[in-house]
Amino acid sequence: MTGYLQVSTTADSHETAMNLLRSAVRAKLAASGQVFGPASSVFWHEGELGEGEEWQIFLKTTTERYPELEAHLIAEHTWSKPEVTFTTIDGGSAPYLEWLRKTTA
Repeated sequence: MTGYLQVSTTADSHETAMNLLRSAVRAKLAASGQVFGPASSVFWHEGELGEGEEWQIFLKTTTERYPELEAHLIAEHTWSKPEVTFTTIDGGSAPYLEWLRKTTA
């Protein structure tokens, strides 16, 4: 049975976020996605406390496509250790989930 995921990553600019999203959807590693931001972030970087603006990227994919999507996001990202996480989609409308599965197949 196919599982469904919402994958999340961040970028330091709207342009970078859109490039990551476009490239993943174009490659059919994700069926769709959205960019939100900017958001204010506080984080540790190389032993120093940092602050900045980030854009959040959400992508919808299947468990089967996740390994390729993760590798793609890491390879194409401008950061050396980007956040790439996922949350399982435990339910949804049957037509949407079928579209998601077919789009990423």
